Amino acid sequence: MQYKNAEPGDWVIQGLSHQLDEGFCTIRWNWPPGLQAVYIQRVMDDGFAASNGDPHLGSLRLYTRDEYKANNGYRDRVDGVGQISYTVYAFSSENGETTLITQPDEANCIQFSTGKAMLVYSIREKSRWLQSYKTIEIQVTAEVPVPKEALCYVKKEGAYPVNKEDGILYPFVTDFGAGRNVLPVIEVGKNDYVRLFFTDGKKYGQRYELVYR
Repeated sequence: MQYKNAEPGDWVIQGLSHQLDEGFCTIRWNWPPGLQAVYIQRVMDDGFAASNGDPHLGSLRLYTRDEYKANNGYRDRVDGVGQISYTVYAFSSENGETTLITQPDEANCIQFSTGKAMLVYSIREKSRWLQSYKTIEIQVTAEVPVPKEALCYVKKEGAYPVNKEDGILYPFVTDFGAGRNVLPVIEVGKNDYVRLFFTDGKKYGQRYELVYR
């Protein structure tokens, strides 16, 4: 399987759209005249391994124009939570070699969220009389596995931090499993306060809902 950028006169895909309905997704697009089949690639990004637009990642499925007409699009079951992308490739075949046509304008690719997973965290503080520090235990309950890069905790003196820049930021060193995660106890100053934040709100806020309880 080879790839090449679309050139004038090549078949290209336009007008991609999607519709979610009870665990299924239907993808539709405009077929160029004369094209009888396409390859469809699906990539699920759960936060652990992003595709970064690499056309070689993900599985490919051959889908004919007749199948499209019979099903009124391409219907696929959607499992899990995260960002999912579909890329529809026109292709050419010559001397037994198939060449997929990539489109620099990415009009043949669509990406969307399949929903947000809930991340609920709590913070327990313990301090003793006359001691200058206190201990903090952080618990995170996650609906799905979460990469350590998604979250950080921020420590601030005198008040609770309001965002990741409002204090001293600390990364986590291990991933979070689905279910209850009890993190090692940390020591902070008696007047320090801690909260959890996304390291990248735009990226991870599309996948997870972070709630403090």
